[in-house]
Amino acid sequence: MGSTPDVEIRVDPGTERRRVFATKRFSPGDVVFSESPLVSSQFVWNLICKYDACDFCLQPLETAEENARRLTANPTLSLPYAHCCTTKKNEHRSCPSCQVRYCSEACQIEALAQYHKVICALSCAPQKYLEQLLETWKTLHYPPETTSIVLVLRIFATVIQANDKAAALIRFMDSNCESTAAEKDLLLEKLFRERSCEAVESLRQIIASIFADEVSVFHWTIPAGFKSLLATAARMGQAIGTSALSVWVKNCDELDLPEPQSTDLNAAINKLYDDINEETGTFLNNEGSGLYLLQSLCSHSCSPNAESTFPHNNHVLAIAALKEIEMGEEITVSYLDECSLNRSRHTRRKLLMENFLLNCECKRCTEEADQPDMTSDEEMEYDSSDED
Repeated sequence: MGSTPDVEIRVDPGTERRRVFATKRFSPGDVVFSESPLVSSQFVWNLICKYDACDFCLQPLETAEENARRLTANPTLSLPYAHCCTTKKNEHRSCPSCQVRYCSEACQIEALAQYHKVICALSCAPQKYLEQLLETWKTLHYPPETTSIVLVLRIFATVIQANDKAAALIRFMDSNCESTAAEKDLLLEKLFRERSCEAVESLRQIIASIFADEVSVFHWTIPAGFKSLLATAARMGQAIGTSALSVWVKNCDELDLPEPQSTDLNAAINKLYDDINEETGTFLNNEGSGLYLLQSLCSHSCSPNAESTFPHNNHVLAIAALKEIEMGEEITVSYLDECSLNRSRHTRRKLLMENFLLNCECKRCTEEADQPDMTSDEEMEYDSSDED
């Protein structure tokens, strides 16, 4: 059994599944625990579409004004209260070899120590394997993105660069043991649709060529091992979103402005978001995913007592309490977004099985067991037919 100061990991004797429990009482809004990911990466299409983020932690590299100009396609747009923007361009750094960019020297050093030596050498190699891998991925997985081949690549590189390769392998294989081969196939079919087998093999062949001489990761280059690792990235990856503009808006909300400045600012922000919606739609953030060791052990509930947050506008995750959590109570989060949580029991369970191979038996699902066995859309049709 492992532990952190305010939570502990217990092994369920029936399922042998590890779960997270509170060792103290938490109030709504309290941070239950924080953690950095084992590895994270920006989504490929998100990067290509010029969502400018730190290559290590995904912190925005744009100012709020640059962010707003890009999202509205208005190069002359000007934002007031510039001091509410937290982007520090003077601290940004670039890799001298491959030119990837970081929000700070600290991130550059961490990336280099963890995986970037391998990735950078790959970027500069004459074989162009990295370019080939990314181009192949782009033809197989389109927005809205849910994972990234770069995440998988960084797992390989992290193990290769690790001083203790066996320990690094165990950390990434820890969450990989609960899915059967058939379940992994289902996850990859969801990821790549009808091209699942072809997609996985195309990616595997490139990865195998890249790491042909690396004994420490050989088992991940063979078909079964690569499929397993890719399924882990798809199933266990936690979505990450960062935005310079959203931080500016939050800081503006906290300004103590007199009238009419306060009303004018709110109106300007509302118009800005209307313009962004018209030009860009819902793709507002720098987006990526990460693998988190402790967060991945939190059970799902359709009525969770905690949620994943990113309070530092980077990849550092904080699990925050949504309601009172008593000492000894299990920490639960929702694997579904808020919109999906508001749907019927049948729809929620269908989404959870399709995306996480989870047959949900949470308290809410148990209490709603007498609901009709149909989707939310079907319920609307059902209600309409009743009215007729």
